[in-house]
This record gives sequence, structure tokens and C-alpha cells, in this order.
Amino acid sequence: MHQQPTAIHCSLTKARPQRQALAPGKVWLVGAGPGDADLLTVKALRAIEQADIIFYDQLVSAEIRALFPKGTPALYVGKSKNHHSIPQDDLNQLLVDQARAGLTVCRIKGGDPFVFGRGGEELLTLREAQIDAEVIPGITAASGCATYAGIPLTHRGVSQGCTLVTGHAEKSLDLNWQALAGLNHTLVFYMGVTKAGNISTNLVNAGLNPGTPVAVVENGCRKNQRVVTGRIDTLAQLVIDEAVQSPALIIVGEVVSLAEQLQPTDWLAFVQSDAPAHSLSA
Repeated sequence: MHQQPTAIHCSLTKARPQRQALAPGKVWLVGAGPGDADLLTVKALRAIEQADIIFYDQLVSAEIRALFPKGTPALYVGKSKNHHSIPQDDLNQLLVDQARAGLTVCRIKGGDPFVFGRGGEELLTLREAQIDAEVIPGITAASGCATYAGIPLTHRGVSQGCTLVTGHAEKSLDLNWQALAGLNHTLVFYMGVTKAGNISTNLVNAGLNPGTPVAVVENGCRKNQRVVTGRIDTLAQLVIDEAVQSPALIIVGEVVSLAEQLQPTDWLAFVQSDAPAHSLSA
């Protein structure tokens, strides 16, 4: 369960270490990766274990939250559609205040702090306040989810580039659709489920082949990961028919067609049936 934001201030007093002299604190902006706790970096885990207080986002999985030390206050400050537990400016100031109080602060985010994570905004505030702060990179969803789905973001002769795009917008997506459609890149849309129809229509109208393969990866890099595939011109209907829920990533490009060939099922069945003659432990 996420701790309610109304409990933040009363919980902070419990986190303050008993120190004879107040020493400057530090803020770690930590990338948690896309969900699988095994994808945390060693450095990220160390920051979690050494923190006096932890602030975590919506996309930090339960598996990762289970690694938070039991005696360390862990407070939810995440955002979901139409609901922010705390305004971003207030959160920025909260990080400053806790560091000034002498705490080692772990601000942990899903994916990478600098990829659609507003980590840059938080770090700017900390720098302006002259707070010691460091960013720990995390595996961004495009890389983690695509790989777990067996979809290479780039592949020789198929796609020589990958473009990451935010699908989040208050009203309409203000993007250069002609440029995106003409790149011949793999396109990865973050937070785009509710804008699936907009993405599909604009790309096709901008000249992208309507038959271009598309994949939607729901709960990527988690035990309940689900991948559904189709064509870009039917993306909106695909999301409806499959009842896709956030968090989900939309991958557009010919690389999606490689996923079936790259799945390990047939190969594993062959190896297991021939195990005595082909031991993998030798």
C-alpha cells in the first residue's frame, strides 16, 4: 500500500537521525529500472540500504519496495493520471529540506531518472540550493521492456535507430509526426496507452505504412508482463480489445516482427529433450 501524502510530514520527524551536530545531508536520485528487482544496479541497492528516508514513485514495483530496509521510512510521492500525490514543486523543496536537515535521501524512480522521469528538474532544484546530490542511472523502460519481450530496438538491415517519445500530454500530442514517420527508426512511446488512437492516426496520416508492426508491452519486466501485437493502423482497437492497462509501452517498427523468431521456446524444448548429449553445465 502506498503511504498517503497527508502522512508525509508527521513521518519525517521519525526519520531524522539523532546527531550531536547537524551535518549536511545528501540526495540520491535513483533509477529503479522497469520493475524486475534483479535489474537494480549494485549502486542503486546500496543507496536504498544506506538512506535515512526514501521517497518512491508510482512505477517502483512491489518487488523493489520489498528491498527497502524495514526501519527506514518510505513515503509515496508518485503520480498517476489525473492524480499527483504531491505537487512537483513541493516535492523538489521537500528533498532540499530533508537534505538540509542532515538526512541521506533516496529519491527512487521507475526506469531512469533522466528519461521522462523529471529527474532533471529535481536535480536543478538541488543544485540551485547547493545540496549534495548524485544521479544513479537505471535501465529505462524502452530497453528493459523491449528486451524482455524479445524485441531488439535496433537490428542490422531493419532499424538503425531508436527514438523515445512521451505519449503524455494534457490535451493533444504536439509532435513532428512527419519527422517521426520518416525516420525509419523504432519508435517507443512512453505513457501512450490513452493516446493510442492519436498516435496511430497521426503516424499513418504522416506517411507511416499502415501495416507497420506494433507491440504493446504491459507491466514490462514484471512477473505479469503481457505483450500484444498488431498493426499501427489498428493500434487503438488493439488496446481496447486486449483491455491494456498502464503501465504499458508502445513499440512501433519492423523490429516487432522479429519477436516471434527470437523467443526461446523451441530452442529450449530441443535442448531439454536432448539434455544428456548437450549438457549446458559442462
